[in-house]
Amino acid sequence: MVHNICVLSVTRDDFFTILAVFTEKPMPELPEVETTLRGLEPWLVGGHIASVTVRQPALRWPVTENLDQLVSGQLIVSLTRRAKYLQIQLERGSLLIHLGMSGSLRIVDANSAWRKHDHIELRTTQDRCLRYHDPRRFGSCQWSLDEHWQLKNLGPEPLSSEFHGDLLYKHSRGRKVAIKPFIMNAAVVVGVGNIYAAEALFLSGIRPDRSAARVSRMRYDRLATNIKGVLARAISQGGTTLRDFVDSKGEPGYFQQQLNVYGRQGQPCLNCSLALREQRLGQRSSVYCVSCQT
Repeated sequence: MVHNICVLSVTRDDFFTILAVFTEKPMPELPEVETTLRGLEPWLVGGHIASVTVRQPALRWPVTENLDQLVSGQLIVSLTRRAKYLQIQLERGSLLIHLGMSGSLRIVDANSAWRKHDHIELRTTQDRCLRYHDPRRFGSCQWSLDEHWQLKNLGPEPLSSEFHGDLLYKHSRGRKVAIKPFIMNAAVVVGVGNIYAAEALFLSGIRPDRSAARVSRMRYDRLATNIKGVLARAISQGGTTLRDFVDSKGEPGYFQQQLNVYGRQGQPCLNCSLALREQRLGQRSSVYCVSCQT
């Protein structure tokens, strides 16, 4: 018997994207990254890097080679966030960290034992240690002297004045894509991940599968306002706890207790009591109410 075997060639980045779809694994989104930044900032800014230890360089993208030599001795000038990336600005260049699907950053004592999935340690001259922990190794840590390539061609920050309903309306004209993947497109607006897109659409009364081009200017104003509101509330409560996320102190976020639709398929709508439905859009799970969202 002859078997025809088809071998597909995929990049490492493609592999992680495919695996994320099949495992439906929620990842730290903008509020979780912002929460992490605020927890780390007072411990790191103003300190000097004493050393960097890389135990596992094979993350989503390989950790920058000779990282210890590139950054040791440098002053940590600031911590910023762009989309879902955390940027550690140094005197010369910067470190760009992405938490992937299960990553976390914690401040630990200098003599703390390494855990199984601790991959990188940044130690300051004040003996403060920043550990990057990532069981699934979907995250990244890269140094660059100039602008990081991952940050190019990104849309505005959702909590900034540059993001508003008019921007969404103008970008949506002539687009056949459904509204949910449209607002999750980082070229349109950054950081609106699956959890918060679902919640903002519910609060705005918009079905996730409605064509982006068929949403009115007035409804886009409401949607932009709700995106800002949902993200701001999530940040204030430390993000959302979904399986793995903890903040820089190892504490979970509490916004999950306020979720209206995400992860609640089959449960009654909090507004009308009808059972929430689920469908797949852009290869992601989308939960919505057929009565409250049109």
